[in-house]
Amino acid sequence: MAATGSEKQGATAYYVSTPIYYVNDAPHLGHAYTTVAGDVLSRWHRQRGEKVWYLTGTDEHGQKIMRTAEANNVTPQAWCDKLVEEAWKPLWEHLNIANDDFIRTTEKRHTDRVQEFVQDLYDKDEIYKGGYEGPYCVGCEEYKLPGDLIEAEDGTKLCPVHKKPVEILKEENYFFKLSEYGPKLLEFYANNPGFIQPESARNEVVNFVRQGLQDLSISRSTFDWGIPVPWDEKHVIYVWIDALLNYATAVGYGANQEKFDGTFPADVHLIGKDILRFHSVIWPAMLMAQGLPLPGKVVANGWLMVGGEKMSKSNLTGIKPQDLTSHFGVDAYRWYFLRAIAYGSDGSFSWEDFTARYTSELANDYGNLASRVAAMVGKYFGGALPEATAAGEAEKAVQEGLAKAVATADRKIGEELDFQAGILAIFDFVKQVNGYITEQEPWKVAKDASPEGQARLATILYTAAESLRGVAVLLNAVMPETSQQLWDSLGAEASLGALSDQRVQDAGTWGRLPVGATVTKGAVLFPRLEEKPA
Repeated sequence: MAATGSEKQGATAYYVSTPIYYVNDAPHLGHAYTTVAGDVLSRWHRQRGEKVWYLTGTDEHGQKIMRTAEANNVTPQAWCDKLVEEAWKPLWEHLNIANDDFIRTTEKRHTDRVQEFVQDLYDKDEIYKGGYEGPYCVGCEEYKLPGDLIEAEDGTKLCPVHKKPVEILKEENYFFKLSEYGPKLLEFYANNPGFIQPESARNEVVNFVRQGLQDLSISRSTFDWGIPVPWDEKHVIYVWIDALLNYATAVGYGANQEKFDGTFPADVHLIGKDILRFHSVIWPAMLMAQGLPLPGKVVANGWLMVGGEKMSKSNLTGIKPQDLTSHFGVDAYRWYFLRAIAYGSDGSFSWEDFTARYTSELANDYGNLASRVAAMVGKYFGGALPEATAAGEAEKAVQEGLAKAVATADRKIGEELDFQAGILAIFDFVKQVNGYITEQEPWKVAKDASPEGQARLATILYTAAESLRGVAVLLNAVMPETSQQLWDSLGAEASLGALSDQRVQDAGTWGRLPVGATVTKGAVLFPRLEEKPA
């Protein structure tokens, strides 16, 4: 049985990947959704103290790219270069994506290794020459099964994803013996029930494979924008075979064995559900054929919906992330989609929902808590964090609340990829601290000038500040800029060191923020929103 990412032999890096994205247009919210999720997961594991490798990139071959370039009167390579450098990379930088590598499938480090991989399969008799005719969606770069198609009112057969007519293609191609891997895949799925997530996605794939697999056309001869088949340059390698191999070529396959052994396979492939079969059927079969280990998990996120339609350029619902970050800020953007939508499920975006959650949870609950605590430490103790000497049951409950939030968030985000539940656990703790302050009324306690009264006031404010110390660590992967602001406001950088060096699993250890730390009221973490732009 093939090894999975969770059983990596000698590999030391926690390896996370996004899909590599088609560069037929600029990125929209759907692309950014998956990439931010991968960034949060990667940052979370880094904050655990683990070695991490986070990969993203662009898919630049195939008929769709060629046609888009022709429509814009440029070469395919020029089109890809322009989109990557002017749209894709700048957006990831804008969204604070801390990827370790960005691979482009037109790079020599990729194209050479793809040819070697395919040549090796050909030499092993895993590939043969044949002919094929069938419905083809250029948008998906995929032959469709007749049962997958939907029918327009006029009887035209449409791709179910793009809602556009398919083309009937007939060509002589080279085929990978995918049909031979059905039983092996089913055995693998049975022995690794967590390989495909969520459960609905796993069921879809298992049922699909049980119906029997067809051999896969792995070359095209009707256009030339692709990697040439090494033994027959009249053909180019099918774009999906080319694209899937990025997960291996980017980490040294065939070029840097030490890096490859220390990283591959991926622990988590994050993908959109429309490319599930490629990653959970074709990709593992390719790896089996080559005797390589299989990934740990393939996790399919749902679609972002606007007006009941999948968000995409073709449906005219593609919204630029910058439209939202310019209004709500980058950190709030990173937070919103993972908090509002259960990862793996479809979710509807609306400006009104974002505004309501921002105001209620970020500005009122979290941002206001940080401002109030800093202001009271400044007012009552001159900005020096006081010592807690009068702790009681109320403080014990807060300490237990933080420990619970840490355990839940670490399990949900770091292990289960349930970002929503992890974030909610953290914000439930924020609500608990707000409730604690409301109940304890430090502004009233401050009026008691006795030693007992001042000791009680000091305890309340230390408890609140120490709680925020834990929150800053827990939210650093999700909202790194505002977490750093809070960390600085608490005087933690000077007393505890860099926020990135704080271990998330230790965030619940009480009493880490030292007495005397300089607490300052910085800029408001989440300012009041202006009117929605026109």
